[in-house]
Amino acid sequence: LRCSRVAAYPVAGSRLHRVGAMSEAAKACTIRTKKFITNPLLQRKQFVCEVLHPNSAGIPKSELQEKLSKMYKVSDPQTIVLFGFKYAFGGGRSTGFALIYDDVTAMKKFEPRHRLLRAGLTKPKTGARKQKKELKNRLKKLRGIKKAKTRSSG
Repeated sequence: LRCSRVAAYPVAGSRLHRVGAMSEAAKACTIRTKKFITNPLLQRKQFVCEVLHPNSAGIPKSELQEKLSKMYKVSDPQTIVLFGFKYAFGGGRSTGFALIYDDVTAMKKFEPRHRLLRAGLTKPKTGARKQKKELKNRLKKLRGIKKAKTRSSG
């Protein structure tokens, strides 16, 4: 028995053939917000975000940020943080968390470093882990001016 082969080239009307299919899917998706809380201590609004996206695998977070910025009239979409999205079995729906900070400074102050890295607001740590540990152990043995010189030279 031979298996029938599927065409390796994109066929008209197939998912591969459509250009910009994700942006069309983002337009077709609907966003619901649940458990909306205004948190003045952390200078943000926080809520559970439910996205209904029938006939598409998922919506990029960047497009969700744009939609939420229009919904809540946020001037800078960079202050919106989306994370923890889980896709429902069977597809068509995903739920996650969303935070809308009052400004970027509040976001830098309260948001964890790994999420700031994803947003592009901080730079990743440089240098190898082993080199940092070796420097730390060398500095343990030194005191005063020698310690400062060693730290500055790297």
